[in-house]
Amino acid sequence: MRIITYTCPACGTVVAANELEAERVMKCPGLSCERVLRFANIPDEPREYFLENKGEYQI
Repeated sequence: MRIITYTCPACGTVVAANELEAERVMKCPGLSCERVLRFANIPDEPREYFLENKGEYQI
């Protein structure tokens, strides 16, 4: 299992891929950040890996 994250380009807040995948589109959880984050913004290779191994990321 790999840890896959996405870093908000506006404020640097790190969000887990499984959280983004569940929401698909979400407001950045960073303080005072209004940036909208999308699962589709995760680069292709890590996003595809996550989707192929989604069962490993269930809590």
